[in-house]
Amino acid sequence: MYSNSFPMQNKYLYILLLILASFSASAQGLLKGAVYENGTNNKLPDVFIRDKNTRQLTITDKQGNFSIKTEAGHILIFECPGYVSDTLYVVDLTQKKIMLQTQTIALREVSVSSTRTNFDPHKEYPEIYEKSKVYVLSPSTWFSKDAKDARRLKKYFQHEQEERRIDQAFSRAYVGSLVPLKGRELENFMVLYRPSYAFVTSNEATSMAVYINDSYKKYLALPPEKRALPKLDTVNAK
Repeated sequence: MYSNSFPMQNKYLYILLLILASFSASAQGLLKGAVYENGTNNKLPDVFIRDKNTRQLTITDKQGNFSIKTEAGHILIFECPGYVSDTLYVVDLTQKKIMLQTQTIALREVSVSSTRTNFDPHKEYPEIYEKSKVYVLSPSTWFSKDAKDARRLKKYFQHEQEERRIDQAFSRAYVGSLVPLKGRELENFMVLYRPSYAFVTSNEATSMAVYINDSYKKYLALPPEKRALPKLDTVNAK
């Protein structure tokens, strides 16, 4: 009797495994959506999207649309130069509409900058650089969505590295040591006269100090209403 019941037990176990496998497969899915500029109908291309739980990466296309493999319970991070970063806690895989707030004050605090300067995308995301390679005898490396997204992510990483390099040379602490500005006034000044990456990499510290002092003279020559930037509203709508 025991020997006859064993196949039946195996059958139940097999059915249970199929149910669990089906549940696991359904848990993983593709989340689609679009990213907009808050308060407008403008869709945003080149928004960097990262699944914090799995490190899965993607980027919005030219129409601001995206798709990413994720599941309920994961956290997605949305980042785009010139906009306030935002996060989404994934509750379900229904299509999402993400709104990013424009970032008038595009400065990073000194304490934050010091922890971000070691960013090396080659080490953190080597798979992106591998997928971005183009091989003559491999059409998929030219035309596949993964390959195209990887190349666009490379450009994003390059821009981020350049911005961090500017942060190092044009830090709040350094600029504040050269001009008698504090708080909001210092932030406004740094936004108005933030140097380019080309300037930072082609000039030495002495040239940067001269640039800051010259910029401060120009700042003082501005009428008061031209020195102040709009206050940043960080409330994002979804």
